[in-house]
Amino acid sequence: MNADLQTYVAFHRTGRRSPELPPVETPALRPALLARFRDLTAIRHDFPLVLIHGDAGEAPVRSLSELLDSTLHDFAHGPHGDRVAAHVGRLERQIRTLVAQHGAGKLSELWHVAANLLGVRADDQLRDSLDRARAALTVDGDVVGCDRRLPALLLGHVWQAAQRMKAKKFQSEVVQLVRRLSELVRGNEARSETGRAPARLQAAVGTGFEDAFDFGTLSRVLSRSAPKTTLPETRRGRVESLVAALQAQPFFPAATDAGVAPSSGAFSFVFSSVVAARDAYRARLPELVAVARAVAMAELEVAGEYREARHDGFFQQLGPEDLAPQDLGLFPDYLVTLPPGPLTPVEQATLMEALSAGLPIKALVQTDDLIDAAAGSETHLTLDLRSRQLASMTMAQNDVYVLQSPASHLPQMRHGLERGMTYPGPALFCVYSGDAGRPSHLAPYLVAAAALESRAFPAFSYDPAAGGDWASRFDLSANPQPDLDWPAHRFTYEDETHQAAVEQIAFTAVDLIACDSRSARHLARTARSKWIPGMISVSNLLASGAKPRPDQVPYLWMVDADNTLHRVVADEALLREARRCREMWHSLQELGGIHNSYADRALARERERRQVDASDHATTLIATPATGTAAPVAIVLAAATSPAPAESIVPGETAAAGGGPESASGSDEAYIETPRCSTCNECTQINSRMFAYNENRQAYIANPDAGTFRELVEAAESCQVSIIHPGQPRNPNEPGLDELIERAKPFL
Repeated sequence: MNADLQTYVAFHRTGRRSPELPPVETPALRPALLARFRDLTAIRHDFPLVLIHGDAGEAPVRSLSELLDSTLHDFAHGPHGDRVAAHVGRLERQIRTLVAQHGAGKLSELWHVAANLLGVRADDQLRDSLDRARAALTVDGDVVGCDRRLPALLLGHVWQAAQRMKAKKFQSEVVQLVRRLSELVRGNEARSETGRAPARLQAAVGTGFEDAFDFGTLSRVLSRSAPKTTLPETRRGRVESLVAALQAQPFFPAATDAGVAPSSGAFSFVFSSVVAARDAYRARLPELVAVARAVAMAELEVAGEYREARHDGFFQQLGPEDLAPQDLGLFPDYLVTLPPGPLTPVEQATLMEALSAGLPIKALVQTDDLIDAAAGSETHLTLDLRSRQLASMTMAQNDVYVLQSPASHLPQMRHGLERGMTYPGPALFCVYSGDAGRPSHLAPYLVAAAALESRAFPAFSYDPAAGGDWASRFDLSANPQPDLDWPAHRFTYEDETHQAAVEQIAFTAVDLIACDSRSARHLARTARSKWIPGMISVSNLLASGAKPRPDQVPYLWMVDADNTLHRVVADEALLREARRCREMWHSLQELGGIHNSYADRALARERERRQVDASDHATTLIATPATGTAAPVAIVLAAATSPAPAESIVPGETAAAGGGPESASGSDEAYIETPRCSTCNECTQINSRMFAYNENRQAYIANPDAGTFRELVEAAESCQVSIIHPGQPRNPNEPGLDELIERAKPFL
């Protein structure tokens, strides 16, 4: 074995570093796929966000870029459109820089500061452009970046918007009920003797008309013509008590005909502890039942349908267990923003208890660090996946809304946040901020996005109100390329001959861990002069599903501050964590209907049944030809083994070879003679997305677009039984095609 390879293999398997393998300075190196994202202020993306103030008919949350684009829409075709757009673009970048440097701020204030930094006072055209844009911007709000403060700020803002809608509905109903009940009381008073007294009639008419009426005579006339029945005293007392109860309710600000007035006795519904929220809910439950009872009784009273004999006993016995979900849905939800970090055993147990009991809790569980510091040591490193496990356990309860997302993806999940906040039941939000509070060369936004890409913290939602089955309720589509183990990206670089080279690289959990300085002991940088053939990329190795052979060592592509490419050897501990992460991702895929094992088995059984039926049908045709005589065995065998004429193959399709996956002898399409496969794993180790095994553990080409023509040729050359036929290149721009086409000719 090559001495360098032996050194690399020893490090990979044992973690012991020789002097020839320098450590990795993670502040200087980053995964190659992140090379383009050094200055986020120069890139238009979803951050910063603007949390819109008030209720101006706007969505409660919008990205700064989206908000400014909509503002500029009115200028697009005007005489100053290009100038205004260019100046607002400069302002947007300056605001993004201010948020990155100093954190959150009010949009109107950041606008003013950014404009001054751009020199608005000395530039008349710039001032005119920004004044026009500012006049068109009709909203204001808090501008927030992607950091550890974001999840609580964002969810709190969306929760407040949902509670404002709930409060408006409740207050509108209460105002209507109070008005109608008050009219009943006033009408009763007007028909009473007190209401018909001369002094009361004069007060009702008002000043200025004293000489126009004889109120004494009017009182006598009304007394003779008034109805003899008035509101019974028991009903009057009940109506007045209902009015008092509705006006004094402590769950929402007081509602009146003139509007909404703040109430000093109103409850608070924001907590930082599940235990405190649960205890507050339990303590307030009697008052909640009393208000719900008052609303129900008031509705019957104004409709004239309240019957004392029937309803008195029912409402006296009314308890929390008698309230329907729509009754509880009238009242505010309890927002619980738990402190970032692992939950205490008491908090976790109480959270699960509250969610399973259906308490109206909207809980945020935030993770700032995916490296498990408790389990980590000088020799061991693990990903902290407890938040993911909490979300999975909660979904098993079936009636709890669950949303999980890294902070970087929250803008794209905002409609899911809004659905969760308006869901008539408990909801759990699990968020990874990407901001561990430690020095890092990567912005929290990039770290959070890397967690999404690497499947270490995938995004998904579970909405019990979306339908009656998992296919309706569970949504995994927010993840990039959800049908793959890891998202694959085109990576272009300059090789040692200064030629452009292209590779498909998957961003795996190893790449994520390599972003953290604590992973340095698990990585070793190699000199370019010692890049040897036995090195295999982590991406390809993990895609194959196999462990490296004794003559192979896995490496990552990483770049330094000058964008120089490095191969960095990763030890077995990192690959072990990546495999663990992949297994958890496979479980989520099954829930999302992707690569579902039950469906795959059913499909395999159906294919087998059809093959048996086709075989029986073919045997019948051979045994009883149309002429009535048996076909000679030699002719039958020849017909079974002869390739189909070229003109019988439909362009763009292939003919079946040996009853296995599709192939086409002499076709431009790549194919494998599947029935002859010896299951040597050579092709699947090169690219498991392109090559796969069928139910008989024999290889076929699963997706010819999942790799390169070079990989097809290399697979054909390494195949022990020479059954892989590369066909013609699918990408005419792939580097080195002339050489590859020559190498492919023996296998066509």
